[in-house]
Amino acid sequence: MSTRSSRRSFLRHAAAGFSTLAVSPLARAQGVAEPPPRALQVEHAVAAPVSVEVNARSIPNFERRDRSRTRFGSLEYRSGMVLTSPYRGFGGLSGLRFLDGKGERFLAISDQGGWFTGAIRYSGREMTGLSDVEAAPLLGAEGRPITEKRLWWDSESLARDGNLVYVGLERVNQILRYDFAKGGTRARGEVIGVPPALRKLPYNKGLEAMVVVPKGKDQNMPLAGTLIAFSERGLDANGNLVAFLIGGPTPGQFSVRRTETYDISDAVLLPSGELLILERKFSWFTGVNIRIRSIPLKSIAPGALVDGPALFAADLGHEIDNMEGIDAHVTSEGETVLTLVSDDNFSMLQRTLLLQFTLAE
Repeated sequence: MSTRSSRRSFLRHAAAGFSTLAVSPLARAQGVAEPPPRALQVEHAVAAPVSVEVNARSIPNFERRDRSRTRFGSLEYRSGMVLTSPYRGFGGLSGLRFLDGKGERFLAISDQGGWFTGAIRYSGREMTGLSDVEAAPLLGAEGRPITEKRLWWDSESLARDGNLVYVGLERVNQILRYDFAKGGTRARGEVIGVPPALRKLPYNKGLEAMVVVPKGKDQNMPLAGTLIAFSERGLDANGNLVAFLIGGPTPGQFSVRRTETYDISDAVLLPSGELLILERKFSWFTGVNIRIRSIPLKSIAPGALVDGPALFAADLGHEIDNMEGIDAHVTSEGETVLTLVSDDNFSMLQRTLLLQFTLAE
């Protein structure tokens, strides 16, 4: 079997949510806590951020079958990179948020309880590498790494509201709030209150994506001040994906119509008020598929069932992996650029990818 075939085979399992392949079926059935990889336990023992070397290899074409093609649905491919690092804790990237309006300085989380910060380097409109990358453990209220608590290492979702950063923990379905004005990645996480139904989401299919609707004198969006939290595959009575409005003017629960067995992996709110949902699915016949759906923010309300068109779809004929994070920025020319990142599950058969697309008008 070729290396590429082996990688694809493993990726099919990963995208199906089989992130616990190394754990026995009995352990999974009994709900035994799977510890983070030994490498990450070692890395997270550090008491301060550490510098990380990250190497990048360019992905000049997004589609393997037609290398001349650049338009994919409503997206235009800009550039991409395969990221590797000698740092044992690099990988598992499940959330990405830009810290500036240029799409350069970023904050990312690993699903093994770690922060990554740094900057994307560009040559014109193409990404060429990362610089100034640092890693640090997510800290709890006591100032200790959250990985020391049972099941608290599965940090899957990330949202930012100015200096306030929210991290969703999937297996325990809790949300931590960090005030980056108090030490950046050395800030301590505070558990916030969440709806009881959120706490009951399925184990390893729970809290997967979050966005904050900004508020302020220059903002006029529906749901201003609300934290929107999406489940990966928590389903309502009709088989649709459950989501929650936390805080804001109208807290409550709503649903996202589930179609073609896609699950939610992340979301981003554009300045236009358009909510983009990154989704993925697995099939033994087609392998891994991803898509991006657009949902009007104004359609979201307690009790609502929301839906929207697909803007983009890709499969293993394209340069994708286990895509788990999405963010957006607007260039000085007014282009909306989407950045996607993949979770390699710390497997040599998967890749950490950083992909960028322009959203066509």
